Amino acid sequence: MIFIYAIIIVAFLDTFLQLPIISTYAHSVGAGNLLTGMIIAVYSLANMGGNIIAGHWIDQFGRRRILFFGMAFAAVTLLFYPLAETGWQLFFIRFLHGLAGGALIPAAFAYLGDLAPKNRRGKMMAFSGACIGTAAIIGPAAGGIISARISPEAVFYIASIIFVITCLAVLFLLKESAPASARRNVSLSHFRRLAFHPFMIQASLSALTLTLSMGVLTFALPLRTEELGFSPSVTGLLLSSFGIIALVIFLTPANRLYDKYRPQYIIIAGLVLIGLSLFSLSVLENIYLITAVMLIYGTGFSFVFPSMNRIIVEISGTSDRGKAFGVFYASYSLGIVAGSSFAGAAADLFGYPFRISGVLVLAMSLSLFCLVKKQSGSLKTHESAGLRDS
Repeated sequence: MIFIYAIIIVAFLDTFLQLPIISTYAHSVGAGNLLTGMIIAVYSLANMGGNIIAGHWIDQFGRRRILFFGMAFAAVTLLFYPLAETGWQLFFIRFLHGLAGGALIPAAFAYLGDLAPKNRRGKMMAFSGACIGTAAIIGPAAGGIISARISPEAVFYIASIIFVITCLAVLFLLKESAPASARRNVSLSHFRRLAFHPFMIQASLSALTLTLSMGVLTFALPLRTEELGFSPSVTGLLLSSFGIIALVIFLTPANRLYDKYRPQYIIIAGLVLIGLSLFSLSVLENIYLITAVMLIYGTGFSFVFPSMNRIIVEISGTSDRGKAFGVFYASYSLGIVAGSSFAGAAADLFGYPFRISGVLVLAMSLSLFCLVKKQSGSLKTHESAGLRDS
C-alpha cells in the first residue's frame, strides 16, 4: 500500500519539479510569450487525451503494466527536454510528456481503488491527497534549487532518473491488482455508461470547479498581494498555508469524515468554503485576515479532493475503474487548462477575477446541490446498477 502512495508522489513530483523553470526554459530556446503559454498548456491538454486513451488500456492490460510503460515513456521523454533547440521542438516534447503523464494518474488511482476496503475508501483517498500535497511542497523548491545550483537541464535528468528507479520498482515489486477474470469483461462501451453516470457527472463538475478555482488563485493571488504592497515571498507563504492545512486534515483523525458522510455533501461544503474564500480575497486587505481566508480555502480543498475520488471508486468496478478515473481526470485536466485562462479573461473584462470566480464556484455548488437532491438513491444503490463487478 505504501508503495502505491510513493508512485502517486513521483507521478505528481514530475510536474511540480518543472513548475519554477518551464517558462524560463522555453524562453531560453527561443519561444515567445505566446508559444511559451502554449508549451505550458499543452501538457495538460495532452494529459486529457492520455487520461481517456490509457483508461481503457488500464482495464484491459492491467494497472501494473500501464504504470510500467507510462513511467518508462515519461523517463525517455524527459531526456529529450535538454535536446530541444527551438520552442516548437519543446512544444512537441511537452505534448508527448503530457500523454505519458496522462496514463500514470488514472492507473495509480485505479490501483489504489482496487485495494481500498469499502469502509476506508474516503480515508485512503485522503492519503492520496496528502501525497499530492507532499509533491507540491517538495517539487517546486527542489526544481528551483537544482536549476540554480546545477542547471535547468539537470532538473529533467534527475526527474528521468527518479522515473527509471520507480519504473524498475513497479516491475519487480508491484503485484497486479486487477485479476485476469475481471480484465476479460472489459469493453469500450463502458465509456459511455460511465461518462453519463449521474455520479460521474457530479464528480467531474466538482473536479472542473476545483481546478478552475486553483487556476484563478495561481493567477490572481500574486497580483492581489502586489497590489497591496506585499512581497512575492508573502505570496509563497500564503499558497503554502492552504496546502499545509489540507495536509493536516488529510493525515489526522479529521480524515474520518470522508467515510462518515456522503461524499457529495462534503464536496458541496468544500466548494462553498472555496467560493467564499475567493470572494473574500477580493475585498480583504489585512494580511492576517487574508492568511485566515487561505486556511479556509485549504480546508475547502481538503473536503473536495478525496471525496471526488471516493465517488469514482464507488461507482466503478475492477473491469472499468481505469476508464472511470480516465474520464474523471480528463475533467481535472480540463479545469487546469481553463483556470488560468478564465482568470485572465475575467481580469480583462471585469477587473475582479476573485469576485467573478467566487460567485461562479458558489453557483456551481448550488447547482451540484440541486443535482444531488434530484438524484435519488445512494452510492450503494448505484454500485449494483451494473457498474461494479467486484
